[in-house]
Amino acid sequence: MFAIPLAWLQLKRETVRLLVALAGIGFAVILMFLQLGFQAALFESAVTLHQKLEGDIFLISPQSTSLTSMKSFPDRRLYQSLGFAGVDAISPIYLGLGIWKNPYWEGPPASQTRSILVIGMVPGDKVFALPEVAENQSQLRLTDVVLFDRASREEFGPISKKFEALKATGGLVKSEIESRRVEVGGLFSLGASFGADGNLITSDLNFRRIFSKREKGMIDVGLIKLKSGADLEKTLARFRQNLPGTARTDPKKTADQTKEDFVVGDVRVLSKKAFIAFEQNYWKESTAIGFIFTLGTAIGFVVGTVIVYQILYTDVTDHLAEYATLKAMGYKNRYLLSVVFQEAIILAVMGYIPGYILCLGLYNVTRSATALPISMTLDRGILVLCLAILMCVISGAVAVRKVQDADPADIF
Repeated sequence: MFAIPLAWLQLKRETVRLLVALAGIGFAVILMFLQLGFQAALFESAVTLHQKLEGDIFLISPQSTSLTSMKSFPDRRLYQSLGFAGVDAISPIYLGLGIWKNPYWEGPPASQTRSILVIGMVPGDKVFALPEVAENQSQLRLTDVVLFDRASREEFGPISKKFEALKATGGLVKSEIESRRVEVGGLFSLGASFGADGNLITSDLNFRRIFSKREKGMIDVGLIKLKSGADLEKTLARFRQNLPGTARTDPKKTADQTKEDFVVGDVRVLSKKAFIAFEQNYWKESTAIGFIFTLGTAIGFVVGTVIVYQILYTDVTDHLAEYATLKAMGYKNRYLLSVVFQEAIILAVMGYIPGYILCLGLYNVTRSATALPISMTLDRGILVLCLAILMCVISGAVAVRKVQDADPADIF
């Protein structure tokens, strides 16, 4: 069947048609890569903060929906957890979106502010698995001092560059957050997300100074660290049975609870794994973003299928007399059909390669422009290659029906 490269000879006979087909397939491949890449970057960036938190169990309000839409709950609920066996330490975390003023903005006044995520913590607590935060604990104890995320978007200003430049001379980077003057006392690296373009870390006291209307004694996340060797599942079971509060009785909601994610009174108790899943599920199920990216991938697949079908159908039609001649010479339909499928696979592979290479560059451009963690992965590369081959095989399966119409009687 592969003795004579008939499929390749037919494809390269019309060079312009072949290039058009490869361009169409490459476009479909790029579209699928971009949609899947954006979706993966969304889910990864949404839980970057969660992954950097050094905790085993987390308490949040049952009314919270995502990291950028947290509801507060009384901090006494967090302190009550100290009475459970296996609990080693607790840390309250405060979250709020504040308006940051770019101190180096030279454009119109209306464009010098941008929303930024402010994270409050008790200085000295081991909250983040970020070495730079641990190194700057002394700075966090100072009044109106914040740590700035160097991986924030450029619209916040060249804060990291100015900080490094002024550090040598003893100068300070000053700005405003929620109309309160603050100083940048250090840098760390976390990264932007779809919910927040940048991040600040400060002390719990500075957080309450910035958000002066926040009620005292209310926190957004309660971080609980277990002792070495403590059993997570057993500790969660004790929380579920003995944490003070009235358990909810709604049967529909109760059915949704799991061993690592449940509600007791006015707090929701989650393991770190469940806390990450909680955030990802919000973006997957409660917003249209996940659906949009999936739909975009499907559209790329359909567009590619239509393009390949048109190319293969036209090629088969142009060579219908030759196919009929081969039949008259004794070639079976099976061989003729295999030629069409070979063309489809050749088109898939040849169109995938330039699409893959171009998408590497587009990923780099997107990462630089948006600060999102978008990059090529082996799994995604294999998935899109399989989709490209499937796309071309489906097109070949539809176009191959024309080969069956090739009748030697039409020649003779």
